[in-house]
Amino acid sequence: MSYQYKLDMTMMFAIHDALRRELERIARVTARVDEDPRHVLSTAVGWELFKKFLQVHHRSEDVTVWPVMQRELAGRPDELALLDAMEAEHAVIDPLLDDIDAALADRASGLERLGGLVDTLHTGLSGHLKHEEAEALELMDRTMTQEEWMTFSATQRDGIGDYAHRYLPWILDEMDAARAASILAHIPDPLRAAYEAEWRDAYASLDLWGPRKGTPAA
Repeated sequence: MSYQYKLDMTMMFAIHDALRRELERIARVTARVDEDPRHVLSTAVGWELFKKFLQVHHRSEDVTVWPVMQRELAGRPDELALLDAMEAEHAVIDPLLDDIDAALADRASGLERLGGLVDTLHTGLSGHLKHEEAEALELMDRTMTQEEWMTFSATQRDGIGDYAHRYLPWILDEMDAARAASILAHIPDPLRAAYEAEWRDAYASLDLWGPRKGTPAA
């Protein structure tokens, strides 16, 4: 029997799946041969959104999840070792975004470094998401209160800020209809109305992984 969460993990799993989806898209852009992938990726709206939402997600965990759990799990070395591993994985993954941006801006040797950096990001983030889902989410559920979990969710919302009109369509991008409907059913009415009236179509009109018009090639 699968573990039954007391905390609502719906958006956690949805965010993880959205990040996995974007990793595949980034890998495809990097493998392009018809155009310099540095130019495509450096100007792509999809890369901007991926970075923003990954950084917000990780920072929210770093601030509102791991410290709470460390206090609650004091004196339990096995559980604390898992939290240390989660933080260490963040510390490897997050700087890769800056490393990739540096390669995108490097006219001399950036193209040669880009593929390896994207591979490292793909491997590291995919492994982290799998590790978190296999071990850390259950520990979160057993350790954190509903109030603490709501604080984590609120911190993510605050971090998203001006990107709110992109976040929900980004989460639901390519999601099957039944799962998307289930998520929308839990969204506050004003946000769901904005999504259905404006955000969904505006997001669909974006060329997420094409070079932005009017930007010079690297």
